[in-house]
Amino acid sequence: MPIPECVGLIAGWGRYPIYLAESLKRQGTGVYCLGIVNHADPILKNICDEWHPLGLGRLNTAFRFFRKHKLMHGTMAGKINKKLLLDPLLIWRQLPDFYTLRTFMPMFLTRRKDCKDDTLLTTVVNAFGQNGIRLLPGTDLVPDLLVKRQKLTRRGPNAAEWKDICFGWQLAKEMGRLDVGQSVCVRNQAVLAVEAIEGTDECIRRAGSLNPAKGFVVVKAAKPQQDMRFDVPTFGLLTLQTMYESGARALAIEADRTIFIDRQDVVDFANLHNIVIVSIHEEDCEREKSPFAEFPS
Repeated sequence: MPIPECVGLIAGWGRYPIYLAESLKRQGTGVYCLGIVNHADPILKNICDEWHPLGLGRLNTAFRFFRKHKLMHGTMAGKINKKLLLDPLLIWRQLPDFYTLRTFMPMFLTRRKDCKDDTLLTTVVNAFGQNGIRLLPGTDLVPDLLVKRQKLTRRGPNAAEWKDICFGWQLAKEMGRLDVGQSVCVRNQAVLAVEAIEGTDECIRRAGSLNPAKGFVVVKAAKPQQDMRFDVPTFGLLTLQTMYESGARALAIEADRTIFIDRQDVVDFANLHNIVIVSIHEEDCEREKSPFAEFPS
């Protein structure tokens, strides 16, 4: 479909919403931003045509914002700290409106539904749809967000790292199928850490604390049932810095299904610290040997 003239951006934590907003503005698209309170970067105020803070429990506020600006399309970008959902005083701290309470009652009050990421975010998407607003994948609006299959760094994986990548890939895909997390950390074909509610960076830090010898591999992959409108694997400089500080030596991400931001900064940092980054497809992990040369010819 053609890119809408104006888009509503629901922004969470991280660099991705900033990168997306800047890219949309460069191509001439109007961007009206709802910034999640205590998550969205205030710099978005200077990038977007309009910015408004949004509490997590305020769906009606979001709908009014979209109607005010006659927005028929929107997109979600950035992380939400899911640990907030475990707060026993969640309702009192967030003060959700009646629409939000009614919408999420099956998850948080009656417990008839689970609180997996896909369950919660699909509920949000459906709520917007019922109010005449279509939420689009950010990757449809800015296709070059997705990284293609390639070796991104000078060095490619050695034989041991490639075995760990292939081992970790199967585990990451299974964890994704169960909607647990996107990332796993592996060394010598043994699992050090699996991402859950804590997020990728904390998963990597935990792996580093359990592996004093360092030199482990991180694999980050999309879910087999990945909905590209939300929770798409995203990678940038902050996570690479966490890898370096924790002792990780290689990263494999899924080609064509991973959002890669701060690309040049990431590649420069990885080359400086001899960290491998490869973007791969499922069939690559069926090979006994890496399709990427360990050292440039």
